[in-house]
Amino acid sequence: MWANEEWRGGLYPPHGSQGDRLPDYARVFSTVEGNTTFYSGTPRADTVAAWARQAPADFRFCFKLPGALTHERRLTGIEADVDDFLAALSPLHDRLGPVMIQLPRDFGLEELPRLEALLERWPASIPASVEVRHPEFFHKGNAEAALNRLLITHGVDRVMLDVRPLFATPAGDDARLARAQSEKPKRPLHVISTAQQPVVRFIGHFDATINEARFTPWVDRLCLWIKQGKTPFLFVHTPDNRQAPALARACHDRLAARLALTPLAPFPGERQASLF
Repeated sequence: MWANEEWRGGLYPPHGSQGDRLPDYARVFSTVEGNTTFYSGTPRADTVAAWARQAPADFRFCFKLPGALTHERRLTGIEADVDDFLAALSPLHDRLGPVMIQLPRDFGLEELPRLEALLERWPASIPASVEVRHPEFFHKGNAEAALNRLLITHGVDRVMLDVRPLFATPAGDDARLARAQSEKPKRPLHVISTAQQPVVRFIGHFDATINEARFTPWVDRLCLWIKQGKTPFLFVHTPDNRQAPALARACHDRLAARLALTPLAPFPGERQASLF
């Protein structure tokens, strides 16, 4: 997301407008996980045009396929709607990162032919990624082998949801942690790149030491993928997402130390505060 009011005074200036959110976000980060389309569906033409004006050329939007298509209709009879959705995003052109196809928790092997039908007609010019949540795709058995084979065949990346930090401690009396743990599926982490743009969703904890420890193996893996010529996408969450920008910066700093990356720009809200 980028429209988070709780990031005022940090990532965003304390008195900025909603219209400044995306430009301010894009001054710091180079990609965004676009949850808005999962809940709201196909965006309006004027909305997409505004996004195109506000984001720089090297910025990448990774929108999610609408939940109405993945969760309500379960990929059945959605061909025209998918075409309309992708056509609506066309003004963004090469600023589209992998479009995420997030599947329901009970979408298993028996329904895999529906995913195959979708990927067979997916445009080659638009990258895609798939996030599965059914337990049978995490047992390293026939179901997971069939899924990975399908993704490799179509050049589609499997989204890796890393919830280890989130579930590192019991929630106890912390309502925010309890809510986050109830919303995210507790699945094993299987690290695999089935195409050229691996997608990692790192779900952090409130405890910075836990996040640092769980992110350490990712530093080596992300560096390896980059050296192999791949373009990984890393998205960072925290239980209530208030600390997500700071955690993303900390993760980037660790990668930058290994890869000589350009440091992230100061957060606009922090920069403005420093002037006073």
